[in-house]
Amino acid sequence: MGKFTDVEAGVYGVFGTAEWQAEDILTVPSNFTSLTSDAEFIRVAVIPSSEGVNRNSVNGILIIDIFTAAGQGTSRASAIADKLDDFLSGETLGGTQCFDSTLVHKAFDADNKALFRSSYTINFKFFGVN
Repeated sequence: MGKFTDVEAGVYGVFGTAEWQAEDILTVPSNFTSLTSDAEFIRVAVIPSSEGVNRNSVNGILIIDIFTAAGQGTSRASAIADKLDDFLSGETLGGTQCFDSTLVHKAFDADNKALFRSSYTINFKFFGVN
C-alpha cells in the first residue's frame, strides 16, 4: 500500500477493534453526510497536510467531529474526547504516530439541530520507512 492508504488503515483500524466497539459509539468516515436520528456519533477525517521526512512519509491531522444531543451541555462530548485520547493520543498505529489532542465545542449541527458538534483534533506523522 501507499502512505495515504497506510495512514487510513492504521487510524480506521483502531475503530474496528473490540475495545473501541465496546465503547458503543457509532463511528463513521468523513464522507458520511446524513443521519436520520438524533443519536450521538463521531465522524473521522484523516487529513494528510504536509510532506514528511521522505517521499514515503506524510504529516497531517485527524479531525473527529463529535455529535451529541443538543441542549445537554458539553460534558458528553468531553467524555468522548477523553475516550478518543485513550485510543489515539501518544499511540503509534501501524507506522502512524499520534501526538497531543485538542477539543473545541462548536455549535448546533447545520444538518440536524437535535445534535451539537464538537471537534477533536490530533496531529500525526507517518514515517513510511522502507
